Amino acid sequence: MVSAGRLTAGDAEDLALTEVPVSEDLAAPEMAVRAAGRVFADTGWDPTRIGLVAHGWTYHQGHDFWSPAHYIARRTGASEALPVGVQQMSNSGAAALGMAAAKLIADPGAEAALVTTADRFSLPGFDRWSADYGVAYGDAGTAALLRRREPDEQPGTLLLRSLAFATDASFEEMYRGRDPFSAAPLAHGGRVDVKRPKKAYLEMRGGIEEFRRAAVGCVDRVLRRALSDAGTEPDDPRIVLVALPRLGDSVLDLMYRPVLDGVVRAEILALRESSGHLGAGDLLANAEHIAGSRALKSGDIALVLGGGGGFTWSCAVLEAL
Repeated sequence: MVSAGRLTAGDAEDLALTEVPVSEDLAAPEMAVRAAGRVFADTGWDPTRIGLVAHGWTYHQGHDFWSPAHYIARRTGASEALPVGVQQMSNSGAAALGMAAAKLIADPGAEAALVTTADRFSLPGFDRWSADYGVAYGDAGTAALLRRREPDEQPGTLLLRSLAFATDASFEEMYRGRDPFSAAPLAHGGRVDVKRPKKAYLEMRGGIEEFRRAAVGCVDRVLRRALSDAGTEPDDPRIVLVALPRLGDSVLDLMYRPVLDGVVRAEILALRESSGHLGAGDLLANAEHIAGSRALKSGDIALVLGGGGGFTWSCAVLEAL
């Protein structure tokens, strides 16, 4: 990409990538179906027992006017579940997980929920390398089965101890800038350009410092809220991993790493090297990596941080059973 002039050398260093996954033929919801199929195969869970399908995404789902959540429910065999689409930018996966948890808490008749995300960032509408600052976008589907705890759990199962959110909606303007509202998608130039409204926003606000202070405050707040809800302190020695969103160093240094420095004594995971940013999928992909790597011993805790434009930040506290 550097040789082709799609990235500068400085951009490549900031992104810290070797590659990103690219879907040549599968639409985003088809990747979500594949991910869900792996979940059902690995767990042996009957998809007809799913009470909710919550699907999150950030970009085009293959058709202009339809419900990808219903497609995923049908194709996975969860055709009687309640399908819900969740669109909260890059925090969509965490928001979908939150909706699933709320459903299981509120509805005793719901045995389990399927949470999926999927994004495909392809030309001509989206240039994964140059659309945004400090981010290269990878294509992926993710899935998770959320259910109530059972007496005899399989190794690798993670307990969702808590999931917290912090929002500062005063910064939703960052993704609009000076652009007027349009009557149809991609009306402002035929391709998604996140840099244009961000640049305009920073010019109007006189720089990024106001956002930096607010973002750091929200990340700190959501981290401490999630730990408090889980009955855990920041210095708990059981916290052994903290997974960050799959973003470039400039973004992580802006809002995430300053909060963690000196607060949580754990290994910091930045799992973006061979994936880039997976749109709505970072949080579930990071949780899957933690579960699949068996890096946690029984009782160990991992924190998974996330966030998305608008802005809302999230933190999940996961415990190995």
